[in-house]
Amino acid sequence: MILSLSIPYANQKGDEESIVMIDRSSPEFVEALARGISVLEAFDAADPEMTLADLSRKLDMPIATVRRNVLTLEALGFIRRHNKHFLLAPRILSLGSSYLNAFGVEEAVMPELQRLTSLFGDAANMAVLDGMNVLYVAHISESRGVRRTASLGVTYPAFATSMGRVLLASLPADDVDGYFREFSPVKLTDYTVTEEAGLRDILAEVRVKGYSITVDQLDYGITAIAVPVKDATGRTVCAINSSGYTPRLTSDELLEQRLPELRLAANRISQLFSRMPALLHSLTPAIGALK
Repeated sequence: MILSLSIPYANQKGDEESIVMIDRSSPEFVEALARGISVLEAFDAADPEMTLADLSRKLDMPIATVRRNVLTLEALGFIRRHNKHFLLAPRILSLGSSYLNAFGVEEAVMPELQRLTSLFGDAANMAVLDGMNVLYVAHISESRGVRRTASLGVTYPAFATSMGRVLLASLPADDVDGYFREFSPVKLTDYTVTEEAGLRDILAEVRVKGYSITVDQLDYGITAIAVPVKDATGRTVCAINSSGYTPRLTSDELLEQRLPELRLAANRISQLFSRMPALLHSLTPAIGALK
């Protein structure tokens, strides 16, 4: 994986100099907590309600373990039951809103995304790399088209998205190689590029040009252009894009009209990182987390 499950921790003396990264093999790793989180993540559009047996099969976890986790999460208010089925409770939204509030995402990002949608309509987004996917952390849309939708917390395969290609192109060569070692693509449309050689060429081009344009890669009717957002050292932290309906957009229009405004937005967000270091640190993988 590009991002491994590595967690910083301090020793019992609280010495900041002793903070290290851990993985699943470490004695500091709390397996019970990891199982509880995996139970929450198991619920999705395909499986919004599941029995204990359903969860056990999906997670490949003993049903007794699933039961303990589900009952604990139910007691905490994150899961509800309907007959013999369990489903996420609205309280789960508090976890996402805590992130947005704690790091000032709306203050830092939403004004620029709103400006982009005011200029061009359609949609504007911000995402970070999350393993093999991109994870959307901000989204504004004025489009009501029937197609794949982006919203907070949604993930899509990085290779098929404009932001994903920008983020992959910014990785060190060793991390790109690691990505392709785990690469198992699904052709999402007739136009989706899934060949490793072709994608490597695309990433090399994105690295040189500093932007990515995708047309009907993730879904039919979606055209998007993305640029990186960098910190003061020039390291790519996240990506933003502007997307619209394919029949109404051409690559020339994206380059002439949207690219300058996207770069302006990325620069403004980058400048805000100096005033909001917590947001920067939350978006940036910890040193040693890239495998």
